[in-house]
Amino acid sequence: MSAALETRGLVAGHGSVPVVRPLDLTVEHGTVLAVLGPNGAGKTTLLTTLAGLLPSLGGELLIDGKPLPRGKPRSANRSGLVLVPDDRALFTTLTLRENVVLARRAGGPSLDDILDLFPALRDRLSVPAGALSGGEQQMLAVARGMVQNPKVLLVDEMSMGLAPVIVEDLLPVVRRIVDETGSVVVLVEQHVRLALEVADNAIVLVHGDVTLAGPATELAADRRRLEAAYLGGAEEGAA
Repeated sequence: MSAALETRGLVAGHGSVPVVRPLDLTVEHGTVLAVLGPNGAGKTTLLTTLAGLLPSLGGELLIDGKPLPRGKPRSANRSGLVLVPDDRALFTTLTLRENVVLARRAGGPSLDDILDLFPALRDRLSVPAGALSGGEQQMLAVARGMVQNPKVLLVDEMSMGLAPVIVEDLLPVVRRIVDETGSVVVLVEQHVRLALEVADNAIVLVHGDVTLAGPATELAADRRRLEAAYLGGAEEGAA
């Protein structure tokens, strides 16, 4: 069986300027990959390139062994790549229910399935998305991604602007999504400890280069090596 997501020498950037240098990734079905690193490392650029919103500058992207064209977000989405961006991209004047219904595809989770994942939203169905709290908006953003029935869900900074106590509740949902659906989640996250708790594997990006890669449990257990990676001083490993 082919990997769910694979990149071969992928180069990502803006215009002709590379931000992420040749990147080789293999992400198997039913796994979470945490993409870590300091601000400006290229993490968001990588996700938007995977989603087709930015054309890659080189290399290949494959879903289930099939190459995808560069810079074609509709093709990427049809192939099962779904991005939850850091700005959440909600229809703020529409209700929570309307946001979910508009995004849902055949075969995707039902509204009841979503409410099982996020029971805190059950009493908020008729509330405009713009009137939800930050945590509720983030739940809705992930819900909108899930109802599109993704093979690969790309989540950019799930914790952005949220209190730590809310993040503690939200990030474990990523693990549950993967365990229950067999899909893949690529998670860009600044909360390193929490990200490593829910991830299977992780990479650290610094100035567009992978400075560390490996099983999440091993990275979490070696804090010094992880800190060195953020400074660009660790040896690259295999994810």
